[in-house]
Amino acid sequence: MPKIMPMRGFLTSCPGVSPLAACSIGLTFATALALAPAPPASALPATVATVPVRAAVPGSTRSLPLTPLSRDRVVGGAPEQGLYRAGLDRFSLIGVVWDDPDTELRGRVRVRTRSAVTGRWSGWQDVETHNADHGADPDTAEGSSRRVRGATAPLWVGDSDGVDVRVRAEGAGGGDGTGLPSGRRAGRPGASLPPGLRLELVDGGGGEGAGEGGATGEGLPGNPPGDDPPRTALDTEAALAASAANADITEFGATAIPELDRPATEQELTRLQGPVRGKPYIGPRPRIVTRRGWGADESLRERGFVYTKKIKAAFVHHTATGNAYTCAQAPSVIRSIYRYHVQSMGWRDIGYNFLVDKCGTLYEGRAGGVAKAVLGAHTLGFNTNSMGIAVIGTYGATKPSSAAVTAIARLTAWKLGLYGVNPSGKTYLTSGGGNLYPKGKNVRLHVISGHRDGFATECPGKRLYAKLGTARSSAASYQGR
Repeated sequence: MPKIMPMRGFLTSCPGVSPLAACSIGLTFATALALAPAPPASALPATVATVPVRAAVPGSTRSLPLTPLSRDRVVGGAPEQGLYRAGLDRFSLIGVVWDDPDTELRGRVRVRTRSAVTGRWSGWQDVETHNADHGADPDTAEGSSRRVRGATAPLWVGDSDGVDVRVRAEGAGGGDGTGLPSGRRAGRPGASLPPGLRLELVDGGGGEGAGEGGATGEGLPGNPPGDDPPRTALDTEAALAASAANADITEFGATAIPELDRPATEQELTRLQGPVRGKPYIGPRPRIVTRRGWGADESLRERGFVYTKKIKAAFVHHTATGNAYTCAQAPSVIRSIYRYHVQSMGWRDIGYNFLVDKCGTLYEGRAGGVAKAVLGAHTLGFNTNSMGIAVIGTYGATKPSSAAVTAIARLTAWKLGLYGVNPSGKTYLTSGGGNLYPKGKNVRLHVISGHRDGFATECPGKRLYAKLGTARSSAASYQGR
């Protein structure tokens, strides 16, 4: 069973959780509270000189209701809905949400946006509508929360100030230059859309870099300057706790967890778990940008952390947000996905445990500590005793970069090694319920699996899925197997 560790009162109690889960957080959080620097007196109003001033983390989410595009009506509403707006406040990621998370949007969503830089409209793009396969397991507190909504996948559109979106129910007739209905023909009888459709416009905050779309493919350089993500101020309880969760393996307040060589990684393993019997099979710890490093606004997520017992498997995903981003924009993309998952979809935190950009940079996802068994919301039915790794982009037709595949291998070699797991092997996970396996079924899976192995979905895209064999063998090699 998952264990919730609230921010208040978790300093002394952590029974029933793996040694890498929560026991170390108490001391590190207490130390963090003691060591956190006070803001300069000049930053504080004279009337509240003893209260820290929280530095605002940039970003916003705007929700706009969609409206009918024709007079045709069916049970549940119009089969065609949309919205056209120009001159909006800037945004860089969009998605469509609706009221009932158990209702599927059976139809097509297309969007075009106006660049805030050039003023030109983009071509029409499809938004991935099948997104229910990402999420918390059924019957969990997060999965059954009244805040949870149905949603499409988010789409990264770059710095924009205008939007035109069209949503058509499956089977609705008509057509114009967009490939969507003109509004003059009725759809098939019964064609309908989920009630409460709204367009979410997300601004992740921070600069977006110089380009309007990034390079893709092999041999990509490291992250160039240009985004400069906002650093989360360490003056709130939530920010202190998020940083303290990693203080057992890095300095408190770090924006990145540095990489280690093999001897140093093995020494860290001994320090965390005690002496290891026989040869320790663990890959060198890779560099991981922390939540503070990519600029997470810790006030958005729910309080506390939720842990599972161990990590037995890793599920690989793609974010389905498109590939038109530069590596410098990756922190903004992550901040936007984070806002979409929490504020638009109603999750407690970003769903993935880790993210990888096309340049191979690794990022901490859901808060709670990168070395710990943090319960995510990434593979419906199989979040318990697993972790989710999302490669930023869409990889159905696009080949993932070799840097991203290598990053998956390095991360899994280290993280699975902490739990004594062979990345090239297989394991058993118990289904929490889904469209492939009923609740309670014990399922044999690859230790490094694709999302589609646990749920009938196209994720992580056929081109990324085809690289998982390479990731498994490379990860085993990094472990010294």
